[in-house]
Amino acid sequence: MILALAAGSALLTSAPVRAQSNDLAKAISADYDAKLEALFKDFHRNPELSYKEVRTAGIIAKEWRAVGWDVTEKVGGTGVVAVMKNGDGPTLMLRADMDGLPLVEDSGLDYMSTVTQVSIDGEEKPVMHACGHDVHITSLIGTARRLSAMKDQWRGTIVLVAQPAEERIGGAKMMMDDGLYSRFPKPDFAMAFHVSADTPTGKLALSEGISYSSVDTVDIIVHGVGAHGASPHRGKDPIVMGAQIIMGLQTIISREIAPLKPAVITVGSFHSGFKHNIISDRAVMQLTVRSDEDETRQKLLSGIKRVAANVGRMNDLPEDKLPEVKVSHESTPAVYNDAALTKRIQNVFTDRFGANIFDNKPRQGMGGEDFAYFVAPNTDVPGVYFNVGGTPQTDFDREEAGGAPVPSHHSPFFKVAPRESVTLGTEAMTAAALDLLAPKTK
Repeated sequence: MILALAAGSALLTSAPVRAQSNDLAKAISADYDAKLEALFKDFHRNPELSYKEVRTAGIIAKEWRAVGWDVTEKVGGTGVVAVMKNGDGPTLMLRADMDGLPLVEDSGLDYMSTVTQVSIDGEEKPVMHACGHDVHITSLIGTARRLSAMKDQWRGTIVLVAQPAEERIGGAKMMMDDGLYSRFPKPDFAMAFHVSADTPTGKLALSEGISYSSVDTVDIIVHGVGAHGASPHRGKDPIVMGAQIIMGLQTIISREIAPLKPAVITVGSFHSGFKHNIISDRAVMQLTVRSDEDETRQKLLSGIKRVAANVGRMNDLPEDKLPEVKVSHESTPAVYNDAALTKRIQNVFTDRFGANIFDNKPRQGMGGEDFAYFVAPNTDVPGVYFNVGGTPQTDFDREEAGGAPVPSHHSPFFKVAPRESVTLGTEAMTAAALDLLAPKTK
């Protein structure tokens, strides 16, 4: 009898929760049909490059103002910040990135991009939303609309951030440098999500600890002495020195970093010379460097400088001609999900969507995200970053059966299922906000 009463009580308690969950999902679905789908397709057709997101930012600002948010534009360049205060309570920041990539789209979608834009480098380039940022900003507009309509269900302050230049990992730092946490309410929590082509639609991925690796963009300039290709003894060959540096860099990983510490040094570009029989006087390499811990990061960067300089010395270059190592401002620390906040959000998602919502696969790569600049340990703000599934399971089944592979992020063939991605992202962010800012009961 006691068990029966307990079970009955649990059913009575959970029924309003399920009803509220269904009401929210229905409202978001209706909003997608009435508003969000058109916005998504417009964003996808008209992507903009990093630091150049003027049109995109203007649309976001207009949509947020229309539902009652206090909006500030041009924060950290093209960034947009919206604030809504709704009584006493914590402050929550929700962030979406908005830039596209310099790619010619070949997705086959009837709303695919054909636009070009002059980049900050002064070159006209094709532009494509090849990483799903159009999903992120559409969902954040959807979330803003829901939270504005549900003010009776939360108390506190919400700060919305549309961030520029995530692809060049510079926009978050620019917004911080422009006073994001001093000009606007500083958050007690911060959240963001990424649509994932590697995750089935209808699924979320969220785990404690490391979420994205640190990223450092490094250039190495090797100075040589030009000569005739038939008389190599009369010069100093920067291509040979560059090759020695490349091979030496890999020993940093294999012999200086502990085997269980993730680390990557990839040379993505190596350019030198103009003709078959001329030894050039210069070679330039472009590297990406990844790690999960700051100690490893510093070992990698110092090791790169040491290897490059000593290859120059080994080849008898004078000290003023040793290879130069330049670490670009396009760098970001690692993103860590706060343990306590992650557990809380996992419980929110489990209660709303069921335990089967999660598709937490082990990390297979070391992607980076400049959301790190907003959250601990780089600030004192606990943060959570999660993934929303973007690819229908049938596409994975087709690939498994030997059919066409699922297009990856940053591919000209990249595409996601927009309704499933936008609506789940919107519901997950809204649900998390409602829990974190739930009114206190007396």
